[in-house]
Amino acid sequence: MSQLELFEEMEQEFQKDFINPLDADNSPTDLTGLFELSVDACYAALYAQMSCLPISKEISRFIKKVKKAGKEPSNGKTGDDRVAADRAATDRSDHDVLVVLNAAGKVRHEIHRLTGLLRFSRESNGMYIARCAPDHFILPALAEHFSLRFGDTPWAIIDEKRDLSLCREDNNPARLIQASSGPSVSQKDQTDFWEDLWRLYHHSINNESRKNLKLQRQLMPKRYHKYLTELES
Repeated sequence: MSQLELFEEMEQEFQKDFINPLDADNSPTDLTGLFELSVDACYAALYAQMSCLPISKEISRFIKKVKKAGKEPSNGKTGDDRVAADRAATDRSDHDVLVVLNAAGKVRHEIHRLTGLLRFSRESNGMYIARCAPDHFILPALAEHFSLRFGDTPWAIIDEKRDLSLCREDNNPARLIQASSGPSVSQKDQTDFWEDLWRLYHHSINNESRKNLKLQRQLMPKRYHKYLTELES
């Protein structure tokens, strides 16, 4: 299953089972045919939806403009429709395009951050759990990365802000469920050997003379600190 298919499947389930934060007017955006015209435009629209920002009208107009550009009469050369669609999807002088690309960029940035900043702890049932409270609805975008990383090991990522959990059990594809109805997860009151070892490693490589708190906050914003094992008091 491709990343796009996974996103679309999870989005459909999310719209069906949960209050939908992806569209201000609660109407799903039609991505049909967009992927064939422009892969970049399709992902930009998808990521923009995941931003949870009130920009559904801009996303809808963005998609229509890209599709229209791809269907405009061309000189008959193969691929001209895709070139025109890509050009329309990257025209930052257009307000709708700029709004969509900026929102998609924020989502991509947070996805990249959390692939490195999520900290997993092993539960008594053998499942590895990570908690977070991302600004955007990015759980579906983490599925492929952590499925490959953990292999057959069961894992779950809990979005505490939205009461959602992305979990993978019994070697099945990752699925999005409501956290309160998912696998039983305990709040840990003590750390294990590996967490203590990770803290020791983090402390041992720290160079106080080169501490740069401004840069640290830029790379690891303070809102993530409560979920970072090495920064726990």
